[in-house]
Amino acid sequence: MKQKIEQLHEVVNSWNANSAEELEAIRIKYLSKKGEISELFNQFREVPNDQKREMGQLLNQLRDTAQNRLNELKATLEAQRQEADKLDLTRTAEPIALGTRHPLSLVKNEIIEIFSRIGFTVAEGPEIEDDWHVFESLNFPPEHPARDMQDTFFIEQHPDILLRTHTSSIETRVMTKQQPPIRILAPGRVYRNEAISYRAHCFFHQVEGLYVDKNVSFADLKQALLYFAREMFGEDTKIRLRPSYFPFTEPSAEMDISCNICGGKGCPFCKHTGWVEILGCGMTDPNVLEACGIDSKVYSGYAFGMGVERITNLKYQVKDLRMFSENDVRFLEQFK
Repeated sequence: MKQKIEQLHEVVNSWNANSAEELEAIRIKYLSKKGEISELFNQFREVPNDQKREMGQLLNQLRDTAQNRLNELKATLEAQRQEADKLDLTRTAEPIALGTRHPLSLVKNEIIEIFSRIGFTVAEGPEIEDDWHVFESLNFPPEHPARDMQDTFFIEQHPDILLRTHTSSIETRVMTKQQPPIRILAPGRVYRNEAISYRAHCFFHQVEGLYVDKNVSFADLKQALLYFAREMFGEDTKIRLRPSYFPFTEPSAEMDISCNICGGKGCPFCKHTGWVEILGCGMTDPNVLEACGIDSKVYSGYAFGMGVERITNLKYQVKDLRMFSENDVRFLEQFK
């Protein structure tokens, strides 16, 4: 028996299994009730009394060694299984380069996040619009040049259908369906019939804002825009408002910020003025409120609009607008 135990010790130390099935077969062959090690325990009763102490110790050592070896193999297989579970078998064998958000999306999301802190929510509308929502409801006179084919993409054979030229159409859609208070942002793509160059494109992106409620003043508008400018470009940013004209606001203004490149001292980017224009704004014209079914004697409001490309240029100093739509990987990888 002693020789048999020693032989089994060698066998146990050489155990190896590549699967749970192989490991179970080893257990059944050696450690089950009818296994070889269990058979040795059955033969133990035939061992002479003067050898039982020694044989008993050897048998117990064999059983413990076998059980420990079995546990080791089981732990190894479990570790291999867990490692295999981490593998994504759906992935291609070739490495895939990770992409990133487009710079326009990064800036648009940042604009939305800043204004959301002061109560603005996002509203959306169709890119293919009608004349009423884009022009008539916004106080554009019939002879306004924006209504010309040279400035706007109209749908052929449908003179009242066009590609929106600004996201102000979203604002009129909201105002016709909802009574004040209204505080919305209207981001989206817009289209204008312009020659494509480094500084202009036939499509671009805007974020417009509208706030309508009782007792809304120009001071409220100025404070909101100052907050935005400092959050976007830094706490030291200054703003100035210059009188302007837009059909849908009265009074109207264009807003400049102190140049974030030279700090307002003057450089080629700001044409040595120290200021850079970023958006247009003003108090919502009473005619617009009335056209949308809002009593202009009770409510007032302000609106503003900015080009996302313009803000992106200021933030990342991209000098050619065409780069935003060319999908050049070398350009996009810079925004990882």
